[in-house]
Amino acid sequence: MKTGRIIMVVGNGTVPAGAGAMIDAGDLVIRFNDCRSVGAGGTRTDIVAVCNTGRPARIMLEGGQWKSNEAVQRAREIWSVRSGAKFTQMRAELIKTYPDLGDFCDDYTAGFERFSRETSRSHRIVPVSVHEQLDQDLTRFGSQPYVAPSSGMVVIADIISHFATSDDDVVLTGFDHVGWELHPFAAERQYVEALAAGGRLRRL
Repeated sequence: MKTGRIIMVVGNGTVPAGAGAMIDAGDLVIRFNDCRSVGAGGTRTDIVAVCNTGRPARIMLEGGQWKSNEAVQRAREIWSVRSGAKFTQMRAELIKTYPDLGDFCDDYTAGFERFSRETSRSHRIVPVSVHEQLDQDLTRFGSQPYVAPSSGMVVIADIISHFATSDDDVVLTGFDHVGWELHPFAAERQYVEALAAGGRLRRL
């Protein structure tokens, strides 16, 4: 029986019916980007993890809608999922293969840092070592060539390796492992199932 915190990691995918109250009862609730999980997935939001490079980051920072999002307003921390330096290094090779991704590596971390500072929130950047270790771990599941792991998978790996203690109960919901074709979702699903089988986390 786990005796530490209940850490709810809520993706933007399908959340089981009636799960909102259970999610809100957690000790820590982490959501992603525009927090589409709010509603059926409860309302409590302690941390918002953001994709801090490329078009999604630019849209979140420029539009004003993200900044006034009720879930973002509730959060006490913003986590930037990607290392700006790593993605800057990726740019030259990436656009050779995917010329339409010319802005994929644009780094908006400073904008999220500024927003956090101006609104009295903490800001944290997920260590680049998490991304690099995840790349290695995903090869065990035969992942096809991909551009980058999904933000959700990076955060899961970060929580398991750096954030949660052995006494914490890490609970996932809202992760369908489908979406952008240049994320390795099939391998990510297998990796999550392996973590669950090893008792590192569980699905709601």
